[in-house]
Amino acid sequence: MMITQLEPGEVFVFGSNAAGWHAGGAAATALERFGAIWGEGHGLHGQSYAIDTMSGFETLAAEAAVFLGFAAEHPELRFLVTEVGCGIAGYSPAEVAPLFRGAGANVVLPERFR
Repeated sequence: MMITQLEPGEVFVFGSNAAGWHAGGAAATALERFGAIWGEGHGLHGQSYAIDTMSGFETLAAEAAVFLGFAAEHPELRFLVTEVGCGIAGYSPAEVAPLFRGAGANVVLPERFR
């Protein structure tokens, strides 16, 4: 599912690189539409949340864990997670999906992560 607009209280969760160069894919969408900031490759900016998927799998796993903690602390927000790590980072949904186990009810995972 392609996300092209958000309701108030919704957050677009996308894969980034540590430098926050949002040049393509979901990162470009986050930059163009949802408040991501060029040069910021981690965390909440506007209605977007960046997860570093390009610095190795251990970093992706750590960033996913930080994100899940953040989402748990913000039950008033609804997080729409894209297939982070499954584009240019090169991981498969089967590799990434377990990183989001235990996600709260306010975290909407892509179908291939469920």
